[in-house]
This record gives sequence, C-alpha cells and structure tokens, in this order.
Amino acid sequence: MDELEICYMSAASLGRLIRDGEISPVEVIEAHLSRIRATEPVLNSFITLLPDEALAAARQAERDIRAGRYRGPLHGIPVGLKDLFNTGGVRTTSGSRIFDTFVPAEDCTVAARFREAGAILIGKLNMHQFAYGPTGENPDYGHMHNPWNPDLVSGGSSGGSGSATAAGQCTITTGSDTGGSIRIPAALCGIVGLKPTYGRVSRHGLTPLAWSMDHPGPMVRTVEDAAITMNVIAGHDPRDVASANLPVPDYTAALTGDVRGLRIGIPRQHFEAPLDPEVRASVTDALSHLESLGAELVEVDFPEFNSNAAISTTMLMAEASAALRDVLASDGDKLYEPVRLRLEAGLFISAADYLRAQQGRAVFDRAARRLLDDVDLLAGPTEPVTAPPLLQQQVLAGEQEIGTVPALTQYTRPYNITGFPAISIPCGFSTDNLPIGLQLAGRPFDEETVLRAAHAYEQSTDWHTRRPPL
Repeated sequence: MDELEICYMSAASLGRLIRDGEISPVEVIEAHLSRIRATEPVLNSFITLLPDEALAAARQAERDIRAGRYRGPLHGIPVGLKDLFNTGGVRTTSGSRIFDTFVPAEDCTVAARFREAGAILIGKLNMHQFAYGPTGENPDYGHMHNPWNPDLVSGGSSGGSGSATAAGQCTITTGSDTGGSIRIPAALCGIVGLKPTYGRVSRHGLTPLAWSMDHPGPMVRTVEDAAITMNVIAGHDPRDVASANLPVPDYTAALTGDVRGLRIGIPRQHFEAPLDPEVRASVTDALSHLESLGAELVEVDFPEFNSNAAISTTMLMAEASAALRDVLASDGDKLYEPVRLRLEAGLFISAADYLRAQQGRAVFDRAARRLLDDVDLLAGPTEPVTAPPLLQQQVLAGEQEIGTVPALTQYTRPYNITGFPAISIPCGFSTDNLPIGLQLAGRPFDEETVLRAAHAYEQSTDWHTRRPPL
C-alpha cells in the first residue's frame, strides 16, 4: 500500500486493516515516520519525535494482535500529544525551553488511556508557549507552519497538532482548548477539532493555563475518528477535581447520518461581527446544506455574545497569571515577550475584577442555556477569517481591521466560558485554497448530538477529503 495513502487513512479504516491483518502496525508507523521526515523541515510540528520508541511499540503491537490480544480500534494507531500532556519517561516542555529537560515520572490520564488502548505515541507536538496564544508562535522551538501555505499560521495554541494531522504526519493528535486552541487550528488547517464538555476528559497531568476553562480533546481528520478517540479518553478521573462522574456513551453509535428533526440555532450576532465574505458564504452554504438534510434552522438572538471577550479575557488572564506566577517570577526573562506581557498584565487584575467577570460568566451561561432550551445546537463560523500570515498583528475581517488575537478567538471563547461541547469541521475553501471551518456547539455532555450533526454534514460533502499541497 502506498505510504501517503496510509498516512491519510482515517483511524477507523487503519484500525480495521490492522485488526484483520491486512496491514501491520510497523508498516503504519514506518509510513508516518517517512512522512514526518519529508514534511517536518517545513512544518515544524514536533518538539520531540520518538522514532525508535514508536517502532518498538509497533512491533509489540503486531505481536500482541497476532497472539489474539487485540485491544480495540486504536491498537497500533499513531498518536501525537500536544507537549503539555505529561508522558512518563518522555520530556514535556509545555512549549518552553524553561522545561526543556523536564521528564515526568508518569503519564497524564489521557496518555495512559491511549496507551491502554494500544495507541502508539509517535511524538510530542509543538505549541504556543504555555498554550498562551491562538497563532502557533514559538521562538524556543520554532514557529508552526500551515500545510496549506507555510507562510501562514497553523493556529494555536495547539498549532503542531493541527499541522501534523492535516499533513498526514499523525493519525490522531490531541489539543487543549482554553479560548479556542483546539478549534482554531482545526479550522485554519482544515481538520476536525472537538472541544468536549468541561469535565468530560481529564486534565490530570496537563500543564494548566486557566483551570476553569481548560479542555483537552481530539484533533483528527474525520468525525468518526473524533468519536472513536472520545470512547478511549473520556470518563471520570478522581485525580481531576473538575472531572464529571457520568456514564460515557459509545460515541460512534451517535453517527447515524440522520439530522432530521434537529433544530439548529443560528445566533444573528455571529454574522453581525466582523466576518470575511468568503467565510460568510461558505458557512451559510453549510447551514443550508444541513437544512437540506432535514435539520431545521432557527435564527436566535444572543445579545450576551458581545460580552464574551471581556469575560473570557479577564478570567483567563487572572487564572493564567496565578498558574504561571512562579515561572514568571523565576524565569520571566526566558519567556516569549507576548506571553510574558500577558502574564504580567494578569497580575494587575484585581479580585473585584475577577469576581465581576465570574458574575458576568454566570449571566452568559444562563443565556446560552436558555437558547439551548429551544434548539439542539448552535452553529456559525469557527473563525471570521482564513489563516493569516505568521506574526501579522492585524487581520481584515470583511471591511473591518481587527487584532489577530481577538479575531481568532471571536467565535470560540463563548464555549470555554460555558464549557459546552463544540466542534469545528471543514466546510469550504477560500479562493486562495485555504480551509474554512463550521462550528457546532451543544448542550453540556451532549457530545453525541454535536457529533451526529457534524458527521452527517461531513459524510454528505467532500471538504474533509482534500489534502494540502505540501
């Protein structure tokens, strides 16, 4: 089988071939390592690559499967973890040279669950330093590059995860999402990124940014792969105080392809905000397509949407500065300047400001829940623009020039404030051949409806099958 075809197969398809003995885990890992060697000099997706360890694990997986010890659909599948997921015996840098030699003693919960499922860790992925930025900049390990155009950002903070998945370097990757850091690179790189409900996937063993808004989740090329991954990583963990002690469904059972009867709310504020015309057209077409599949579109009013930036920024800056205060005090001179300045600014947020933001969050959350009393999902663009150039400080969204950071988090932050599950899926391309993402958000712990609608749209379109020219 052609190496490139192996690298672009879904985890579901690869898993079936591995299970049936039609392809070996060793072949799969070798193909991906070859792809990484060919593309990594351009993309810079990885901080730590584990070729010898991955091949050894693949040989063991092959022996186990032949001996009848098959563990499930991720057995033998290559996985890359954002480099703030602790991995026992493998360094975890959090995207900073400050922790260049830090080697955790044990896996984080997510890494342990992947290992138990037989997935093979192929490497640790590049990221915005300490996950504090939406563009994928990193002066310590090099900036991340978009496989659709390497002069453009891959998105952040999980930029290496976005580029690695889109370029076929890795079948499954993980990200963490505090203000959009799974969904932003997913949209800009043309892949699927799922932010599960807050508390659905354990944060134990992850470097924190903002404790009340951090969400780990999968970044993959198909919705089915997101569901398969969630079947492995979701579930209660007593070591995470925010972990929800709720049953975990079989997420793949939700992928019926049928959206008839689903009511999808379209907040009008999403289309009143600064928005590129090509993004508007692609998202509008995607919503019309869902309607043609049997969903009902309902325009809804979400006036509190306009307060999301103030609430999110205040809370994130205060919590991030608290989480990284010791790093700032001891090694502030080693931090990337934009990250350092944000952390320093967060120290000046008063207790009164933080509590006011918490009050605003409660109002925002109630308003969002009321919307979902009448509809099953909320939908709109993931990003107001396609991927901007690296290090560009301003972007043009429609006729309005706005800062790159507020632009990239414009539509994603609301669902970190509420903790609702939200997914980004490809829904079109610009005239410059850059991906455009559709965002769907649902009720807390109702990832099944989010995945159901996303899968139905994906399977009736071909956007997810396109490959970057790299």
